[in-house]
Amino acid sequence: MHNACMSTKTISVRIEAYERLRAARRYPDESFSEVVLRARWPEDTVTAGELRALARSRGARLSEVELDRIEAAKRLDAPPEDKWGAR
Repeated sequence: MHNACMSTKTISVRIEAYERLRAARRYPDESFSEVVLRARWPEDTVTAGELRALARSRGARLSEVELDRIEAAKRLDAPPEDKWGAR
């Protein structure tokens, strides 16, 4: 079912990701949106703070310095520049 008023967002994916999406279609004209919406995403992600707590309780697998660098990088992380915004 296609809706003429459906909003869209263009994304870039690697060829490998495109091929996996294409292979996951249940029928030839199933949209990639339908494939993505059907996907199951793990809910058990770990934040840097949780990783630090795990390292402290179980023994560090990463050093404190490495964990600090991860947290600093997370704070500085920003979305990429909108290359289409200036047009």
